[in-house]
Amino acid sequence: MYGAILGDIIGSPYEFDQGNKSKDFPLFSPRSTYTDDSVMTLAVAEAFLECPPKAEEEEIRQKLTDTLRHYGQLYPRVGYGPGFRYWLVRPNPQPCGSYGNGSAMRVSSAGWLFDDLETVRHMARLSAEITHNHPEGIKGAEATASAIYLARTGSTKEEIRDYIELNFDYDLSRTCDEIRPTYRHVESCQETVPEAITVFLEGESFEDVIRTAVSLGGDCDTLTCIAGSIAEGFYGVPEELKRQCRERLPEALLAVLERFEEAKKSRRE
Repeated sequence: MYGAILGDIIGSPYEFDQGNKSKDFPLFSPRSTYTDDSVMTLAVAEAFLECPPKAEEEEIRQKLTDTLRHYGQLYPRVGYGPGFRYWLVRPNPQPCGSYGNGSAMRVSSAGWLFDDLETVRHMARLSAEITHNHPEGIKGAEATASAIYLARTGSTKEEIRDYIELNFDYDLSRTCDEIRPTYRHVESCQETVPEAITVFLEGESFEDVIRTAVSLGGDCDTLTCIAGSIAEGFYGVPEELKRQCRERLPEALLAVLERFEEAKKSRRE
């Protein structure tokens, strides 16, 4: 969770190709702030935390819907796309066939809160379907959550690469140096999730993953959010970066993050 939120915060000043395609930049500046990525990531986490252990699918979908709408309306001006803004306020919200990368950027809690890959993928699918029910939107969420689960449970990078390529048919053969020159702002899962996973696979530490993601440009907060969420599972997050993250969240979002971290800790014990 810290990895996703830090990716969002650190990437936010460079969204819409405002960076210089370099890994040499200050991690934090006055413009480093949470966006819709962090709000929705924490909303999904709260929904999963509040669902009973044996809740039916429809109950989970409703809880996800209610919680995303609650936090979306609590924090209305943090960068939502026009279609999602309408979903947040319409009387009877329905999925709209989106394959936008929002389904993947908000899914990280599914990779942490559930104890087997089948359940992780199922919960990722449910979290996507309420808005992003296009096959690519669902695929992006499942792939991201799967990579997080595999990273946190001891899989090697080679094993993670093999699983993602086999199960999701993403092309992970390009290097970041090959992607970087022509990569531009794009908000689809199919042009964000493979790039984010590639960044993780090439990274040498949590911070290096974050810096590499920002260096690609494009939809920088979301790309870095996804890459950071996977990197946390593999590397962990330095305590100083966690502190910087907490300092930049409002009280209501920080409370969800702290509750999520306690839930993770209790599961390990």
